Amino acid sequence: MFKLIQQIFTNKCPNCGKGKVFKDKNIVFSMSVPKMNSKCPTCDYKYIKEPGFFIGAMYVSYGLGVAEGLITYFFASPFFEKSLDMKIIPIIIGIMLLLTFFNIRISRMIWLYMFRSIK
Repeated sequence: MFKLIQQIFTNKCPNCGKGKVFKDKNIVFSMSVPKMNSKCPTCDYKYIKEPGFFIGAMYVSYGLGVAEGLITYFFASPFFEKSLDMKIIPIIIGIMLLLTFFNIRISRMIWLYMFRSIK
C-alpha cells in the first residue's frame, strides 16, 4: 500500500512503476497546466484509455478539494472567535486555489491507478 502511494506521488507509471506519467519533473509543486505523456516511455503502457477517460478524475479532485477545505477549516477555526466566522472563508478559498494544480495532477494519478491492470 505504501509503495502505491509513493508511486502516485512520485509520478510513476501504474504498470511498470518506472516511467513518468507527466512530463513535468515535479508534480507536487508545479504551478502550470499538466502535460501528460500519451504512453509510458519504459513499457509503452497507454495512459489515455479512451476519449474522456479523465473526466472521472474530476470527482476525485472534488473529493480532494472538500477534504482540503475541511482540514483548512479545522486548523484555522481555533484562531477565530466564533466557530462559523465568515472571515475564515477567504482562507479556505485561498488554500483551495493554491492546491488546484496539485489536485489536477494527483487526481489523474489516482484515477489511473484505480483503473490499472493488476498483474
